[in-house]
Amino acid sequence: VQLQASGGGLVQPGGSLRLSCAATSRPWNTYGMGWFRRGPGKEREFVAAISWSGTATIYADSVKGRFTISRDAAEIRVYLQMNSLTPEDTAVYYCAFGPSVANRSAVYDHWGLGTQVTVSS
Repeated sequence: VQLQASGGGLVQPGGSLRLSCAATSRPWNTYGMGWFRRGPGKEREFVAAISWSGTATIYADSVKGRFTISRDAAEIRVYLQMNSLTPEDTAVYYCAFGPSVANRSAVYDHWGLGTQVTVSS
């Protein structure tokens, strides 16, 4: 299984981006899909996750109200709509698939390579 994240880029503060993560197939044990990020000089941190059914979502406090995670089960894709971006959102964003909806990276066993998001004026 390969995950490919895309949609990153350079955006001004207050702007929006939509990240997409496509999988070549659904791993047999995938019930959760998540986004994580690693900012410059920072540890990797949880951003958002969604259940395969789409009925459950969780968010990091830092992105609540600004980011929205969604998925297309038929296309095996997960999206992250990011609004009201700030320089603190600058990071490499990674998508991940795993057996549950969780905010711990150790739960996820399939990872994409990441896409760079830079928020700067």
